[in-house]
Amino acid sequence: MSGHSKFANIKHKKEKNDAAKGKIFTKIGKELAVAVKEGGSADPANNSRLRDVIAKAKSNNMPNDTIERNIKKAAGDSNSANYEHITYEGYGPNGTAIIVETLTDNKNRTASNVKSAFTKGGGNVGTPGCVSFMFDKKGQIIVDKEEYEGDADDLMMQALDAGAEDFAEEEDSFEILTDPDDFGSVREALEEAGIKMASAQVTRLPQTYVELTSEEDIKNIQKTLDLLDDDDDVQDVYHNWDE
Repeated sequence: MSGHSKFANIKHKKEKNDAAKGKIFTKIGKELAVAVKEGGSADPANNSRLRDVIAKAKSNNMPNDTIERNIKKAAGDSNSANYEHITYEGYGPNGTAIIVETLTDNKNRTASNVKSAFTKGGGNVGTPGCVSFMFDKKGQIIVDKEEYEGDADDLMMQALDAGAEDFAEEEDSFEILTDPDDFGSVREALEEAGIKMASAQVTRLPQTYVELTSEEDIKNIQKTLDLLDDDDDVQDVYHNWDE
C-alpha cells in the first residue's frame, strides 16, 4: 500500500471539488435519490444503502439540510430517481485501465460523452470486463492522522473487531479496507465510536499501477479524467495510473 497515498489523492480531489461543489452535490443528490428508490425507504435506519450514500455526502462536506432535502424530494417524487446504472471500461495512454460508473436517464448521450472523453485522450472504450479484473472492489475508509488523537493499534483493533479485512498506516493517514458487504457495518461502528473519517465509500482499488513518463501520455490521461469528471452523468472514475 505504501507509495500510493490514497489520502493525498482524496485531498487533491476535494480541492478540485471545492471549486465545483454544486456539481459534486448534484451527483451525490442523484445517488441519494436512487438509494431511496432502490432501498425502498427514505429512512436511513431501514436503508443501508442510503446510510452509505449519506456518509459519502458528509465526507464531501454536503450540508445536512441539503442531504435531507434531496431525500425528501426523492421520497415524494416517484419519477425523481429514474436513472440507470451503466459501467464503462476502457484504456487510456500506455494501457492504463479506466472504469467509469454512471447514473443516466439517457444511455445514448452518456455513451457518446464517455467515448468522446476516451478518444480525446488518445484512449478507447473497451468491452465490458476488459479491465475490471485488474481492480478489487472494496469498502475503503480513510482516517486523517490530524483528526485522530488515539493510538494506531487501538484504531486497528476497533476496525478489525467490526469486521474490516485490512488496516494500513500511511504517512498522513490510516486506511481501513473491508469486503463491500461489510462496509456499512464497519463504517457505522467507527462512526458510533466517534472516529472522524476523511473518506468512506465502496471503491475499486487497482491491483497494480501504471507509471506514465511521457508528458504527452500524462496530458492525455488528465484530459480524459477531466472530461469524465465534468460530465453530469459520471458518478465515479477509477484508474490505475500512478499519479
